[in-house]
Amino acid sequence: MTVARRLIPCLDVKNGRVVKGVRFVGLRDAGDPVDCARAYDRAGADEITFLDITASHEARDILLDVVERTANEVFVPLTVGGGIRTREDVDAILRAGADKVSVNSSAVTHPALIEAVAGAYGRQALVVAIDARRRDPNDASAGWGVFTHGGRVDTGLDALSWAREVDARGAGEILLTSMDRDGTGLGYDLELVRAVVEAVGCPVIASGGVGTLEHLALGVLPLSEGGGGADAALAATIFHDGHFTLGQARDYLRSRGVVVRDDATPEDR
Repeated sequence: MTVARRLIPCLDVKNGRVVKGVRFVGLRDAGDPVDCARAYDRAGADEITFLDITASHEARDILLDVVERTANEVFVPLTVGGGIRTREDVDAILRAGADKVSVNSSAVTHPALIEAVAGAYGRQALVVAIDARRRDPNDASAGWGVFTHGGRVDTGLDALSWAREVDARGAGEILLTSMDRDGTGLGYDLELVRAVVEAVGCPVIASGGVGTLEHLALGVLPLSEGGGGADAALAATIFHDGHFTLGQARDYLRSRGVVVRDDATPEDR
């Protein structure tokens, strides 16, 4: 069976607006989340990810009204993250219309939350986000550290060890973002993606750094073909800024031999 790879536009939301920056800083406005989500849904996104990127740092709840309005406009799976601390928070997000929740800071602080959510709602409803940064840009062997609270807090955790732990605790997927590449247009940190893909059994979503369609392909191509081996490619800037459409991205992936959702048989989706 050939597993279809997914294309996922990401909406980073601050104060109810979609924003985009470089390496988690220098944020600029990129539009209304409901309008953006509607447009991506119509354009053929496989899923949409909505992250309230300052909720944890500001110690506040996610903007449920924005989540609900977004969920009412899209018909593809919607993943929502930001400020989720308890099972009650998860329940509120799912009731607002999300299909999956994404946890990051709270998973590091209270790892048992992963098991609690997976046990209550099933692994398929839980994404654990890992924001990783190289410990030494000049020494690949130094590995990657894990950061939380929108990249502000260095947890001291090793990214590969943490990925293995969240997989073992019940994560349905790992949303893996390279902080070094985020917003740069330099492409995914393929060493990081490959390392995590090889370390875990759950699906991995590659994130951070897409600037070309080739970058998307490299994220999801098999390890044997020099790719990252991820199950899904997440991107923001290239779609928000209109550099490429989802249709163009899908066609390019096809040209590189990647099976996409439109071409997959029902059992492959």
